[in-house]
Amino acid sequence: AHFVESGGGSVQPGESLRLSCRVFGSTVSSSVMSWHRQAPGKARELIASISRRGTKLTYVDDVKDRFSVSRDNAQNTVYLQMDNLRSEDTAVYYCNQGLSGNSPWGRGTQVTVSS
Repeated sequence: AHFVESGGGSVQPGESLRLSCRVFGSTVSSSVMSWHRQAPGKARELIASISRRGTKLTYVDDVKDRFSVSRDNAQNTVYLQMDNLRSEDTAVYYCNQGLSGNSPWGRGTQVTVSS
């Protein structure tokens, strides 16, 4: 499978963005789908996931209550709604299958939060 992330941009603190991850070569309902991010100078980290059935959503504490993961099976796309963005959310965001990335990483989409 491979992934094409989009929807990033430059926003001010408190604003929102909606990221998309289009999946090719597999289906979003065939496995856990996850979102990860890599901030400058830091390792890539898992931040959210959605189960194969779409019924279990998990988040790390840093983004809980601000980010929401969802998917559209018909569009074979996974989304990450990000609200109340903070400067520390600045990173390149990636999606993948599984919790640790079972497929090659895509190019990601850059999110920059700055006043």
